[in-house]
Order: sequence, then structure tokens, then C-alpha cells
Amino acid sequence: MINGEELSLEQIRAFLAASGEIEFHGQQRPEIYAWLKAFLVRHEYWVCGKQDKGILRTYASKWTGLSRAQLTRLIARYRRDGALAPCVYKRHRFRLRYTKADVELLAATDEAHETLSGPATKRILEREYQVYRRPEYVRLAGLSVAHLYNLRGRKEYRQRLLRFTKTKPVAIPIGERRKPRPEGCPGYLRVDTVHQGDSAAGKGVYHLNAVDEVTQWQVVGAVETICERDLQPVLEEMLAQFPFAILGFHSDNGSEFINWQTAQLLQRLLIRQTKSRPRHSNDNGLVESKNGAVIRKQIGYGYIEPRHAARIHAFYRDSFNSYLNFHRPSAQAETRVAANGKRMTFYKRWATPWEVFAALERPERFLKAGCTLAALAAQAGQESDTESARRMQLAKRRLFEEIRLLEKSA
Repeated sequence: MINGEELSLEQIRAFLAASGEIEFHGQQRPEIYAWLKAFLVRHEYWVCGKQDKGILRTYASKWTGLSRAQLTRLIARYRRDGALAPCVYKRHRFRLRYTKADVELLAATDEAHETLSGPATKRILEREYQVYRRPEYVRLAGLSVAHLYNLRGRKEYRQRLLRFTKTKPVAIPIGERRKPRPEGCPGYLRVDTVHQGDSAAGKGVYHLNAVDEVTQWQVVGAVETICERDLQPVLEEMLAQFPFAILGFHSDNGSEFINWQTAQLLQRLLIRQTKSRPRHSNDNGLVESKNGAVIRKQIGYGYIEPRHAARIHAFYRDSFNSYLNFHRPSAQAETRVAANGKRMTFYKRWATPWEVFAALERPERFLKAGCTLAALAAQAGQESDTESARRMQLAKRRLFEEIRLLEKSA
């Protein structure tokens, strides 16, 4: 912008006629504003006629790269204030609500629970403050799910925590082929097995997963093989771990459950056995979703020798199942039927299985003999969600270390 403001009106007309499609752009606002002020003064813009003002504005717009609207505002400001300089704008910033300590506490909580979904983590943060009275969670207790993911993207969080054979249908007259209908009553289980990989040496350990349909109360076990000799005692022990009476037992059509030994066991315990229907893949969807979200998330996919099944089962019984049922929130499905008959499912409520069971109408009527609500409430209150998760993680690390040492010495 050298001497551009000193051209006469006739030179400006000639310049505009010759420049055509050529465009100019100023680099810095102070330089543009100073040039525009000198240009307006040099040509006595305020006393020019309407036609001359239009030529001067066109020239100034072309020379500075400003739009006609921007140029109009700057000219009006100079006429009003007698000065032309960039406005000093202080951008508004909201007060920081969540501190660095809060972000680090969120990271520690996610580390203990192995980064659950946003709604589940939100519920844990609320329970840490409201149920267990942990004062350090006072701000995080009011954290929204959307902002929780924002905090997970913060630098402080990332520095603290870094986040990896089909069943063949067989016509066996065991079990009733239908979907259970618990009608809001706990005790109707969905059961499945999870295989822990293969190797050249043979099959890996098997996990047994049993989930109550109404409360999502979950009990997990482990066996060396899924033959009747290994499976029956562990399955009976798992059924005994549920605090309420078991009324239904639903599985897919695999031979590990559709056999006469299992049928006799369930008949002796007065439990009705049902199995999935053909072309209804969602009949056992609840427990299958828990296979990935719970067992695979905690144990992984790698091969584990079957001789370690007893140790894994002890870990489940002593540490893992208690954490799942008293301290790990799960999504509770709410089904609505529209006017056209379409069924829609929503997941707005997140609660632990114990919370769901305790919220039932007169839950004590479902309990087994010798089990009381007071005893369950005392077990739930022994430690907070995060304390339970840390204790479980410590037990899991010890389990894997023991397995590693045994395999290394073999």
C-alpha cells in the first residue's frame, strides 16, 4: 500500500478501468485502517458528490480487499468517532467448572472400571457422592454425559489414562422352545458360554454367563470343558449365588445345556427350562451382549489353558460377581408400543442390578430362604463403586500373574 491513497480522482478512474479482474488484499488490520483513514482525509470524502463517493469506495474496496459492507461500517465509524483503529475485543470465556483434579479423578475412575460407557460412568460418579459420600466427587456428580466425553478428550485425561464353531440345530425334546415371559418377576435367567480361544494343544477355558432378565443380576463362572462332568457342579454353584429364587433357565440350542443331565438338575431345582426359537436371533440377546461387554472386556480374547479354570472361577466368585451386581451400572430397557403397533426400546435409566432389585415392589418376597435385604444392602455399602472396581482389578492382576508364572514354569 505505497502511495495508493495519493492518486487523484482521474487517476483512480483510470486505475479502475485498467485493473479489471485484479484483486488486492491487505495483510494487517492496523495497516488497512491507517491507509483508509489517510485516503478519506486526502480526498475529503465527506464533501464529495455521490458519484465521486461511489468511485472512491470502489477503489478503496479493491485496494484493501474489504467488502462493501465492511467498508461502509468503517467509514461510518470514522465519521462518528473521528478515529479509525482496530477494536480491542476480549473474547468471553466461561468460568472453568471442572478442575484439573476433577479430570484426573475421572481418569482414575475410568481406569478402575476400564472405561465404561458415558451413562454408566455418570451413574458411578453420582453414586460415589450421593451414596458413598465421597467429597472429591462433588462436582463430577453433576457432570452430564455429553461433557463427560469432553473431559475425556482433555490433555490432562489423556496424560493420566490411555485407552483393545456355530451351534448346529438338533431336534432334542429337552426344554420348551419359546421366549420366557417373566412379567416383571426376577428369577428368569439367560445363560450362555464364552470360549477362551484355541491353540495347537486344544481348547481353552470356557466361561459360563448367567444373567437375570429383569434385574440383570449376573453370575459368571469358569469350567475346563463343557462336558457334564465339569459343567454340572459349577452350574449348580452359580445358581446358588443368586439371592432370589430361580424360576426359568433359557439358553440357545447348544449341547452344553440341552442334555439330560442339565435337564435333570433343573427339574430337581424346580426350574423351567426353555430354549431359543429358530429365526429369533434376539431370544438370548441379553446374555450375548453381556458376553462381550463384560467377559471379553475384562478377560480378553487370548488363549488360556483349561487347567486354570478353577482359579478363574474363584476370581469370579470372590471378587468379580460382587462388583458386577452391586457396583457396575447397566442400561435398563424401557419398551413402548406406538399407536401403529411398533415397539420402541429406550435406555434412559442406568442402575446396578442391586438397585433394580431393591426398587421392585416388595422385593423380599423373591428372596431365597436365609437371604435378607439388610444383608444385601450391607454388602452393597461395604465399599464404593470405585473401591470395589480397584479391588477387583487387583484380584484380576494377581490372577493373570499367577497364570503367567504357572505357564512359564510348565
